[in-house]
Amino acid sequence: MVSFMNNQKQQKPTLSGQRFKTRKRDEKERFDPTQFQDCIIQGLTETGTDLEAVAKFLDASGAKLDYRRYAETLFDILVAGGMLAPGGTLADDMMRTDVCVFAAQEDLETMQAFAQVFNKLIRRYKYLEKGFEDEVKKLLLFLKGFSESERNKLAMLTGVLLANGTLNASILNSLYNENLVKEGVSAAFAVKLFKSWINEKDINAVAASLRKVSMDNRLMELFPANKQSVEHFTKYFTEAGLKELSEYVRNQQTIGARKELQKELQEQMSRGDPFKDIILYVKEEMKKNNIPEPVVIGIVWSSVMSTVEWNKKEELVAEQAIKHLKQYSPLLAAFTTQGQSELTLLLKIQEYCYDNIHFMKAFQKIVVLFYKAEVLSEEPILKWYKDAHVAKGKSVFLEQMKKFVEWLKNAEEESESEAEEVRSNGTQHGTQLKNGGNWIAGNPDSSWHSEQPQVQPSKPVILLLHYFCV
Repeated sequence: MVSFMNNQKQQKPTLSGQRFKTRKRDEKERFDPTQFQDCIIQGLTETGTDLEAVAKFLDASGAKLDYRRYAETLFDILVAGGMLAPGGTLADDMMRTDVCVFAAQEDLETMQAFAQVFNKLIRRYKYLEKGFEDEVKKLLLFLKGFSESERNKLAMLTGVLLANGTLNASILNSLYNENLVKEGVSAAFAVKLFKSWINEKDINAVAASLRKVSMDNRLMELFPANKQSVEHFTKYFTEAGLKELSEYVRNQQTIGARKELQKELQEQMSRGDPFKDIILYVKEEMKKNNIPEPVVIGIVWSSVMSTVEWNKKEELVAEQAIKHLKQYSPLLAAFTTQGQSELTLLLKIQEYCYDNIHFMKAFQKIVVLFYKAEVLSEEPILKWYKDAHVAKGKSVFLEQMKKFVEWLKNAEEESESEAEEVRSNGTQHGTQLKNGGNWIAGNPDSSWHSEQPQVQPSKPVILLLHYFCV
């Protein structure tokens, strides 16, 4: 009985047919872009083609109209004169305005003026920034639906907006659409765009913007796969008057090739591939990508130094370095056939020893090792010591090299003097260098015969024997 009464208490009466009134704050306004379009077009018609008046009208209308909700419609009108249907066409039964980008004159000055209208509007209503970027991405996908003149105007406007920072370079992703690329629309649009962009900013600023969105290495994708070559890109854009862009892409391609070379080089070294195979591969890449030897020696040096884990103790790392570099000397020597390459290597060694503090005392030992292995020769070393070194660790390294450089100068003079004496005498009894009264090379009792010439050690070896024995 008690249980039944409790159940009765829990039941609550309900009213049938009652209507609940929605609170005013929960009511949603009906989405009506057509009404919004009519308001904007009417206002633009009243302002006329005076873009200063247009900017003021848009600024004031933002307080009355819902720009946040109808951002796409707003930008469609300002660019194309009315709401765009899928594909980029204007509906015949919709209102249109001639106060828009597509109805304006096709010149850079006019597009710069329109860019100011967009710039002022977005600065005033910051929330429109994302909507505007989405609008431009959409417009780029609709390029085939526009006339050539409309595409040119949009390209110039986009270039100016990229230059002044209103747009982010990521919007260019839309140009990589397969159909646009295949029909050549993307490349033609890019010509006009980059011309106006570079006109506002230099190529370095353009490159920086592309780099920020990882697009600096993708420009060749504006062409179909069978035309994605540096040669085709540079020819196309140079003929269009964009030589600086062509050179930039060529440089980017070279940088990419160098990175790929270093990556492959390190892999070959870690596998322990024979030096002759590595040298052959590097020389092929040099020829293929037009990479000069002084650049290659820097890549080889970096690769050689990255293949080992160095000891953290300063007193041990020098010995470890000499042992390691002695092994790789033949590889390094293959790419120091020019004086500039040798000088580049010296600078790389200097910078490495400075940047890695445990190597500070190893600099002179490395240079002497490379001199002995005929990786380096006297002239570049003397040039480096005199005026070709960099500031990094200069005082320390010059002091380390002082005695070796003095010896090099003296040994060079003695070598030239002895050579002159041999020529004047017409007879060679061996090369005599001071070594506690001993002869370093040749036989003091033998005479020189043209039929059986004596095999002499190479100049660096003779000079080094002199250096270590004096």
